[in-house]
Amino acid sequence: MDREPEDHQFLGVMGISGEAFKILRSYAKLLGTLTLTLVLPLSFAILGHNLVSDYLLYEIRWNEIFYQVEAGSPAAEKTMRELTWEWTELFVFLAAYAVFVFAFSLLSTAAVVYTVASIYTGKEVSYARVMSVVPKVWKRLMLTFLWFFLIVFAYYTASISALFLLMYAVGVDKLNSGVFHFGLILIFAVFFCVHVYISMVWHLACVISVLEERNGPGALWKSKNLIKGKRITALLLDILYLIFTGVIGWFFGYAVVHGDRHGVGRTARGLYGGLLVGSLCLVNLMGLLTQSVFYFVCKSYSHESIDKSSLSDHLEVYLGDYVPLMSSSIQLEAPYGTV
Repeated sequence: MDREPEDHQFLGVMGISGEAFKILRSYAKLLGTLTLTLVLPLSFAILGHNLVSDYLLYEIRWNEIFYQVEAGSPAAEKTMRELTWEWTELFVFLAAYAVFVFAFSLLSTAAVVYTVASIYTGKEVSYARVMSVVPKVWKRLMLTFLWFFLIVFAYYTASISALFLLMYAVGVDKLNSGVFHFGLILIFAVFFCVHVYISMVWHLACVISVLEERNGPGALWKSKNLIKGKRITALLLDILYLIFTGVIGWFFGYAVVHGDRHGVGRTARGLYGGLLVGSLCLVNLMGLLTQSVFYFVCKSYSHESIDKSSLSDHLEVYLGDYVPLMSSSIQLEAPYGTV
C-alpha cells in the first residue's frame, strides 16, 4: 500500500494480488495471529464438516436399507426411531455449522479489512486493537449480509419460478424436446451470471460496511456503483478464489473424507487434512486481503480520493476514542480527473 493513491486505479488481478502479498509479508506476525484466531477455525469448519456429515449420512443410509429389509418387524420400528434421531442430529449439526461459518466469516472479514485500512492510513495496528474493534464492525457487516440474503432469496425464488414457467409453457410431455433444453440452458446461464455478479457486489459491500458510514442496502448500492469499470477484475478475482477453494475441497473429499476408498492410509489422511486446512487458511486470508485492496482500486478508478486523516478518524470511532463527524464523507470527492 505504498503506492500513490491515483496509481491504484491501474492495478489488475496480478497487481492487486501482489499488493495483498506485500501486506501479508510485511505484517506476517499480526495477520498470522488473526489467522490462527479467526481464519483457521473458519477453514477447519468448512472442510471438517464434511467428515461429520458424511458419517451421519452413512449411518442414515445404512439404517434406511435395514428398515426396508425388516419392514413391519419390531426391529424396523426401532430402526425408524434411530433414523428420526439421526436426521435430527444431521439438521442440528448443519444448522450449527451454518451459524459458526457465518459468524467467523464476518469476524474474519471485519478483522482483515480493518487491519488493511489501518495500514493504509499509517495507524498503529496491533492484535489487541483489531480484536477490540471486530465485534463493533461485525454488527454492520451482519446487517449488510441480511440484506444480501434477502436479495439472494428473492433471486432464487424468481429463478425457480422461471423454471416452472418454462416447464408449464413447454408442457410436461415435452421435457425432452430441444426447446425445453434450450430454455433450461438459457435460464441456468442467466442464473449463474447474475449470481456471480451479486456475489461480487456483496464482497465489495462488506469492505464498504467497515470503511464507510454505510451498511445494508446503502453499502450494496454503493458497491454496485463503485464496481463499475472493474467488473472484469472482480470477476477474475472471484473465479480464482472459487478455483482454489474448489480444488482444495475436492482433494479433501477424495484424500481425507473418502481416503479409505482410494487406498490412503490413516496417517497420510491426517497429513493431507492438515495440509489442506492450512492451504485453505492461506487462500481465505489472501481472498480477504485482495478484497480489501480491491476497494481502494475501485475508489481510485472512480476518481474518489480517500482522505487518510478522515478515514483514520472513522476507524477511531470503533475504539470509542473519537466522536464521528456529522457527514459520512470519509472520502473527499477531490477527483484525480473529471468525475
